[in-house]
Amino acid sequence: MQLDTATYQRVLGDELRRLRKQRGWTRRDLNRRLQSDISLQTLATYELGTRQCSVVRLVEICIALDEVPHELMARVHQRVFSDSPVGRIRLDLRKIVRDGQPELLPLRRWAKGRLAELNGTHGPADVNLDISALERMAELCGLETVELISRLRAIAGTAEPAE
Repeated sequence: MQLDTATYQRVLGDELRRLRKQRGWTRRDLNRRLQSDISLQTLATYELGTRQCSVVRLVEICIALDEVPHELMARVHQRVFSDSPVGRIRLDLRKIVRDGQPELLPLRRWAKGRLAELNGTHGPADVNLDISALERMAELCGLETVELISRLRAIAGTAEPAE
């Protein structure tokens, strides 16, 4: 098994951000609950996955979030290493182009470009997106990765739309 450290950090950051937002907290709110002094910028870099977090610091953040560290890590591991649909999705580009959700405009533009490229080759209009691509697209759309996945599954017809 190979470890893609950049993907692992991004997924860990996404999970930390999701937990914080789930509680309705800002980074400042989380910072106030931490035992040690961590700058807001450092918290942001952890959430963006652009900075590695020590194990002790991760446990401290988990305690502040009232999250069991090994459960958080299990979710990260599942998303990074699993072949399950949690971190991958198959999409028909034509369905993306027809969807009218304003938040998905960057994704629609990308899908239109991909379809234009494929038009001359008569290739399939389906694409498989891995967690890294989904994270980038979620960022472009201004959505959390899990929210984008939920919306894409609804478009693909593989799940009910998120409420």
